[in-house]
Amino acid sequence: MPPACVLHIDSLDIEGRGVARHDGKVFFVEGALPGELVRASVLQEKARYAQARLDQVLKPSPQRRRAPCLYADTCGGCSMQHLEPSAQVATKQRVLEDTLRRIGGVKPEQILPPLHGPEWAYRHRARLAVRAAAGVVRIGYREQGSHRIADVQSCAVLPAHVSSLLPALHAMVASLSMPQSIREIGVAAGSAATALVLHHEHALSREDIALLREFAARHGILWWLQPPSRRELHPLNPGDRDALSYALPAFGLRMPYFPTDFTQANPGLNQVMVSKALQLLDARPTDRVADFFCGLGNFSLPLAIQARQVLGVEGSRALTERAMQAAQDNHLQEKVRFATTDLFAVDAHWLRRQKRFDRVLLDPPRDGAQALCLALAGLAPGEAPERIVYVSCNPATLARDAGILAKSYRLLAAGVINMFPHTGHVESLAVFERIYTGRP
Repeated sequence: MPPACVLHIDSLDIEGRGVARHDGKVFFVEGALPGELVRASVLQEKARYAQARLDQVLKPSPQRRRAPCLYADTCGGCSMQHLEPSAQVATKQRVLEDTLRRIGGVKPEQILPPLHGPEWAYRHRARLAVRAAAGVVRIGYREQGSHRIADVQSCAVLPAHVSSLLPALHAMVASLSMPQSIREIGVAAGSAATALVLHHEHALSREDIALLREFAARHGILWWLQPPSRRELHPLNPGDRDALSYALPAFGLRMPYFPTDFTQANPGLNQVMVSKALQLLDARPTDRVADFFCGLGNFSLPLAIQARQVLGVEGSRALTERAMQAAQDNHLQEKVRFATTDLFAVDAHWLRRQKRFDRVLLDPPRDGAQALCLALAGLAPGEAPERIVYVSCNPATLARDAGILAKSYRLLAAGVINMFPHTGHVESLAVFERIYTGRP
């Protein structure tokens, strides 16, 4: 039996776990909230910290609520449902501010109001784990702290039409000739079509294909197939190849994508985020702008409507080619171009070769943009962009990079984007302005 102890929870960590200090050691307790007194069992102990399981809440927080989801006790998809939504956002804001101070040694001059949207039915991208054994099919997300699949028949954060498919998906997988070969079903719900990606380890039979076609016709979805070689991703019906897209209506843009391309999982909040990022960047019609880690052009194409010229740079040639196609489809090819470069290996010399940018937008993955920030901080005043907007999905790497930029830039403002309600994920925006540099 794991040793139990009574802990007073002081705060939440970056993953949404309760943090307590006891006998000179830090304890991380999943499901505990700040201000609570809890009884917890130690699961794993190290010299300076321990991970513990919440056994009993002895004194609950006034912000604790009964988790609305039927599967909250087992499913690891949403770890913060027990906290009131407004408190979730406030917690993420504190995590962002604390991380900027602790890692980057910086403090924003202004805290931006948080960007948030609906707390349910927001997630248009997901990966559902699948396991079929002994005649039983499980479909869902991993259980908390486990590789076991929490079997779900509905999911409140998925769009309603996708959540309602889950019972039928169970039955469909069970009816395949080799259900045990299905390991994952990806979800990509676009503006006008919804695709499901079937990850299968063995070839599908003719009967399996017929079942998939019948399922697609009955439920109004598109199937994409991904055999073990991930390079072979393809739609079941070739005519569905260009059916997926999302909209940026404020800019009159349609953005096509493939179901495994990176797009924001929360398309409604993505629209708000793009508009806010462009407002903060404040690009003028005469400006030359760079969008680094541009992906499919989520920011590049809206920027091309506002600025004189935009360069989008991304590490994947497939993404930059599709971004250029989107620019052509939206009649923006004269104002934007795309380049493929490893942005984790660039330096100030490379940046100078691109010629001066008036504004820069950064939207890196979780690893951040350390090399780019070092390059930007190393530019002379006449070479450097006046303003940088940094869109982050990891406050730790944002803080590190903000500390680098602080040598040459002021951190004007920062704030959170609640892109994933009920999770500990912290998305954020930060705005930097060149020190002693004004507009010409």
